[in-house]
Amino acid sequence: MSEQLRIILIIIVSVSIFGLLVFVFVKNYIRKKIEYYLEKKNKNKKL
Repeated sequence: MSEQLRIILIIIVSVSIFGLLVFVFVKNYIRKKIEYYLEKKNKNKKL
């Protein structure tokens, strides 16, 4: 039983770490896109 529990815990930790990395990557990507479009919009207002 302890071997199965160990395997389940390893899977849960691996999926959690992978999910966290994907979350951080997507968050940074979206932030860069928003900043880009806001900068573009502000440039158009100044012109």
